[in-house]
Amino acid sequence: MVFKQVFSKLKNGLTKTRNFLNTDITELLKGKKIDEDLLNQLEEILISADMGVETSLKIIEDLKSAYKEGKLTGVEQVIDYLKLELKTSLKETKSALNLSTTPPTVILIAGVNGTGKTTSIAKLAYLFQQEKKKVLLAASDTFRAAAIDQLAVWSDRIGVEIVRHQPGADPGAVAFDAAEAALARQVDYLIVDTAGRLHTKTNLMKELTKIKNVLAKKIPGAPHETLLVLDATTGQNAIIQAKQFNEAVPVTGLFLAKLDGTAKGGIIVAIKNQLNIPVKFIGLGEKSDDLEPFDADKFVDALFAS
Repeated sequence: MVFKQVFSKLKNGLTKTRNFLNTDITELLKGKKIDEDLLNQLEEILISADMGVETSLKIIEDLKSAYKEGKLTGVEQVIDYLKLELKTSLKETKSALNLSTTPPTVILIAGVNGTGKTTSIAKLAYLFQQEKKKVLLAASDTFRAAAIDQLAVWSDRIGVEIVRHQPGADPGAVAFDAAEAALARQVDYLIVDTAGRLHTKTNLMKELTKIKNVLAKKIPGAPHETLLVLDATTGQNAIIQAKQFNEAVPVTGLFLAKLDGTAKGGIIVAIKNQLNIPVKFIGLGEKSDDLEPFDADKFVDALFAS
């Protein structure tokens, strides 16, 4: 029953992409044979689903090779072939969280303002709570008073502790105090929010690096996971953001938020092929439990579900 509910939520969240892929591809293949014209039209559908030109070209070239080698004999096999290709590609990177051998596991959260970063942090904290884990939040996005307040509201709502300073305080100091508190209170997870925008990109990246160094000095191996929250509705712009953040603080995983909105889920495939950074969580709504650990099989099956 739980699996059916999860799959239904994922399927509903991917409605827009499914219309591009399953519906359009099914219509395209009716009464056709595999030829250059069909492959060109198929490529256009993949691009429309936000998989990007580079990724779509690769998929089409692989499909063409499979046909020439006899692995693919007719149009009736195209959708199953696409599903297998996508699942195989998405499974090449580890989607499980990197955990510390000894608590706490420190998760650094980065992302541009407006991507759904604060809500995503709350969803993660709630998920860990459901696993009976002790969670502490650190409000290190001190440059926006609203960011501190929003995180505090969520901490009250889901019942987790938070370390916060006054707006404008040193983000590194907040991270230091939070790390000390996490050790003293023996929490399982410390989730650290960071600034989404400063006066220049250079300032922002320096601040992220500073917070990372502060955490590493206090807790060995920290941050054990650096998650970048991306707004799925921004499509290819999300890839540009991921590249920029990855230059400052090596990103170990992605939290793709707002996949339930106007997003086209093919962006997950594009990110994997262009950046090789795994998607670890996806956001499917505004409620605290509207989050799913990323599962390649479930994701692809939902994309092509009827």
